[in-house]
Amino acid sequence: MIQIRALGPLEVRVDGADAPDDLLWTRNIALLLYLARAPAHRCTRDHAIGLLWPEKDQEKARGSLREALHVLRRCLGEAHLRAEADQVQLAAGAVQLDTDRFDQLIAHQDWAGAAPLVTGPFAEGFALPDSSAFEDWLLAERSHWRGRSMDVLLRHAEQRLDAGDLLGADDPLRRALDLDPQSERALRAIMRRLALAEDHSAALKLYEAFLALIAHERSAPIEPETQQLAERIRRGRRWKLPRAVAPRVPLIGRERELAAILTQWREVRSGGRLGLAVIEADPGIGKTRLAEEVIARVALEAGASVATRAVPADQHQHLSGIIALVRGGLVDVPGVAAAPVAALGALAHESSEWAERFPAAAGSPSAQSLSAAVTEVLRSASAEQPLLLVVDDAHWLDNASLDALEIMIRDLARSRLLFVVTTTREPGNPRIAELMARIGREVPGVVVTPGAFDEEDLRVLARWSMPRYTADQVNRLARRVAADSAGIPLLAVEICRAVAQGMDVDSTSGAWPRPLETLGQTMPGDLPESIVAAIRVQFNCLSTQAAAALRAAAVLGGDGRLAAARIGRGARLDGPALDAALDELEWRSWLAADAQGYTFVARVVREVVDRDMVTEGERQRIKEA
Repeated sequence: MIQIRALGPLEVRVDGADAPDDLLWTRNIALLLYLARAPAHRCTRDHAIGLLWPEKDQEKARGSLREALHVLRRCLGEAHLRAEADQVQLAAGAVQLDTDRFDQLIAHQDWAGAAPLVTGPFAEGFALPDSSAFEDWLLAERSHWRGRSMDVLLRHAEQRLDAGDLLGADDPLRRALDLDPQSERALRAIMRRLALAEDHSAALKLYEAFLALIAHERSAPIEPETQQLAERIRRGRRWKLPRAVAPRVPLIGRERELAAILTQWREVRSGGRLGLAVIEADPGIGKTRLAEEVIARVALEAGASVATRAVPADQHQHLSGIIALVRGGLVDVPGVAAAPVAALGALAHESSEWAERFPAAAGSPSAQSLSAAVTEVLRSASAEQPLLLVVDDAHWLDNASLDALEIMIRDLARSRLLFVVTTTREPGNPRIAELMARIGREVPGVVVTPGAFDEEDLRVLARWSMPRYTADQVNRLARRVAADSAGIPLLAVEICRAVAQGMDVDSTSGAWPRPLETLGQTMPGDLPESIVAAIRVQFNCLSTQAAAALRAAAVLGGDGRLAAARIGRGARLDGPALDAALDELEWRSWLAADAQGYTFVARVVREVVDRDMVTEGERQRIKEA
């Protein structure tokens, strides 16, 4: 059997061994390739002569064909190549083409399996310049396989992006752009990848460079979908980070969970109905990060997002969760202006932002309840574009907010709304458990339960943080991180980051957790030395302003949120310096933010900072300020 790799530079082997030199003669390979791709693997002698030896007279051309068939028959075997009367035909299975395998994988939508087969254009570099008929055939084949190759590479890249694997999308995106530098679909995928990595400026620079490229090379205008994506990226959040801040850790080990939530989102977007996704996991597992990844993708798919985060103090404040939604950016969502005046008036009486935007509604009396008003506003907003509502740490919501949430889910069943709710198992909230029980029966949706990192996840994390490590070093680091962190992503990431900054894990001791203990129950003194040391290392990597803001937040933080201004007073920062410090802390996952303020991502981290990184004199000065 002859094996041919044609999706890229031609590679020919015979029964797994190197092909003989005479088989590799240009016209012999051209004839073999043509027959392998021809319908029924057959052509006439005259057609083969006209295709490959057009410059020769008939007798010499027939002699060249006979010699080529002799070489092919010797390599294939007598039974696998027939040349009877005027016909030349390959037996089925005589030649194994990578394009055939490629088509099989496409039929099964196995983009991950098909993408590695693409190493370049069809028969890259191969040519018969004195045969225009063969060159025309080759041009048509290249056009056909370029289209299929581009589709496979981009589907694979989009699949990796949907799974949160930004690094895994890089190689297929690069190869797609090599195949077709003017592909707008490839451009959009790369812009999306950069935006998901929060590198908005790089995405927009790429867009501007593409506009300059096509201005000289084609007359067609840029596609509306590409323009709209660029505009959504321009409107997206910009991080004001110092250059020293390290890249954000990629999403690891959450492929199925992210895909399940995105499936709900796309069904909501196209199906005109409400959906509910619940992310249930213990503290430190990455519920907030997973929700952030969903928000980032929704922003790139022409959806609007509103997010809020509950804290323990909210349990004792009536409708605190609904008020947080009202003040959490809902006023800026397109379509809210179409809500009834009574609903706008109720929200204007609750929030100065709504009063400023809708002064007429604010001046009129409204007897509508706040939760009913929010329901009407959401109905109007979702009629204009699909809407994502995220409630992080919903187990801390007060009962009135949970009542309102249940009513919204019931009354907005035909609206393009996806609620994403994150919650913990311990301490669990029975009301959230009741809501989860309705999923799949009364409410379309999904419950995802991300767990601790497994061995492969930790190896991926170790490899990302220490790219120069050998495989053995990566495995050793992953095993140590598993012992010290119990696979809790928050702690595993801190250890790996600290190792990248020079921490020696061999000089520390301890393992975590104690029996039946969770991260939420752990005190700083219960953590292994490696984790406490990692927190210290990462603290020392912060900019001066960010470290001051973190100290202030640790001293002032409790069960509630901290306003940015209060952190600024404690840290003696304001204006752009305070904004940059808080952005850095949020980017590095020390703090989480919503419209009402900042909280620590993990209580135990706040306690370590408060205990180990703040002197008594600093603590007193922060409180006085």
